[in-house]
Amino acid sequence: MNESQEWTTVIRPKDKLWSINLKELWSYRDLYSLFVNRNIVTQYKQTILGTLWFFIQPILTVIMYMVVFGGIAGIATDGIPQPLFYLAGTCMWQYFSDCLGKTSNTFVTNSGLFGKVYFPRLIVPLSNVTSNLLRFGIQLSLFVIVYIVYAFIGCSAHLNWYALLVPVLILMMAGLSLGFGTLISSMTTKYRDLQVLFSFILQLWMYATPIVYPLSLVKGKTAMGIDLYTAMRLNPVTPVLETFKYGTLGAGEFIGWGWLAYSFIFMVALLIFGILVFNKTQKSFMDTV
Repeated sequence: MNESQEWTTVIRPKDKLWSINLKELWSYRDLYSLFVNRNIVTQYKQTILGTLWFFIQPILTVIMYMVVFGGIAGIATDGIPQPLFYLAGTCMWQYFSDCLGKTSNTFVTNSGLFGKVYFPRLIVPLSNVTSNLLRFGIQLSLFVIVYIVYAFIGCSAHLNWYALLVPVLILMMAGLSLGFGTLISSMTTKYRDLQVLFSFILQLWMYATPIVYPLSLVKGKTAMGIDLYTAMRLNPVTPVLETFKYGTLGAGEFIGWGWLAYSFIFMVALLIFGILVFNKTQKSFMDTV
């Protein structure tokens, strides 16, 4: 009766609102790997074309952009061939929107699992952001293939040293999607109708980001007394996307280190706030989900 007992896991309430146990996250790295593998395997597991959809979706999207925005609307692409211009924007935006869409439903989608077993809840959104890197990598390879084809033709697009920032830009996109996703997930746990609102906002957000048109197109233009050029640069995704296009295509103009620093600082602040709210919500979300 007096023999000492040793516990492998101790679950205790967190005293502080801001508490990220990095050691605990690291100890669950195997579970994190399983979630990443699950996300990759199950996405197109019972489909005819499988991973070919990773290529088909951006191709069909680019063709639609070429017909609607390039053909009907006649929007210029800074002298860059339309497939290259649209692919550059689509790859980056698709990664951001996919990560945001999956992360923003973390509590609702995994409520059954969360109610049965304990593990750091932050592992789920982290695994979503990581698993989507595979899709992004495949679509980026499509962009490189199209780029090489146009290089042989004699396209005016050209790389510059800003292309070295691409890994940092991808990291910033991942951070922005994780920050927004954890924040939205915490809000939609209690108020489900916000999911519809955020889906609508995400669609509008795409058109407020220079994906299908160059940022230079809105220079000197206003709407309801608002300078569109300045307003669009305040969109934290815009500096990241514009730097990617400028570094890989050499089109347009570099938006500036100041605006890129603004996006980075915004991402860090958003991550801190999003995870803070996420940690607070995970304590009681089973009562409202």
